[in-house]
Amino acid sequence: MNILFVCSRNQWRSPTAETHFRRHPVVNARSAGTSPRAKHTVSIDDIRWADVICPMEQKHKNRILATFPRDVRDSKIVVLDIPDDYRYMDAELVELIDSAVRPIIDSA
Repeated sequence: MNILFVCSRNQWRSPTAETHFRRHPVVNARSAGTSPRAKHTVSIDDIRWADVICPMEQKHKNRILATFPRDVRDSKIVVLDIPDDYRYMDAELVELIDSAVRPIIDSA
């Protein structure tokens, strides 16, 4: 399963998710940001690669829908509802990501 994690600047939340799931037996993870100043800005290649797109907040989903309206028409997008309150690999952030993503993995 290819999961694309998306936050604003691809600095803390989405890279944490990518790192956390890096060695998962059934998940291939990537991360990207919606901001032009993101370390890696979400691209059409990321969108096409993903089986599931997991934006951290509704605003990220809205930006994806606005930027790639045709390309995400049939995409599975699951908003994780994780606020921008954490640093990279914060233990609480890892736990929130894990508990939000496990049902997605289990339902596949």
